[in-house]
Amino acid sequence: MVFEHQREYSSQWQAVVSIASKIGCTAETLRRWVRRAEVDSGQRAGVTSDERVRIKELERENRELRRANEILRKASAYFAQAELDRRPKR
Repeated sequence: MVFEHQREYSSQWQAVVSIASKIGCTAETLRRWVRRAEVDSGQRAGVTSDERVRIKELERENRELRRANEILRKASAYFAQAELDRRPKR
């Protein structure tokens, strides 16, 4: 709505304030939605919503892999020590 009616106002902020009161949200909330829409459509620089989702997925996967590597490292050390303890002593 902001993009459609922006021409009727002297600034985008005035359009945001007017439309926000009509749809029942704060002007700041609507402003953020407008900025997000601008980024997603390529009108404004930034990370798109799809990219944000992908980054979060990659960060989660990275944490899981680090956790798994730590478990494997500890298990490897444990079994290496068990093998040393098992060898006959001369």
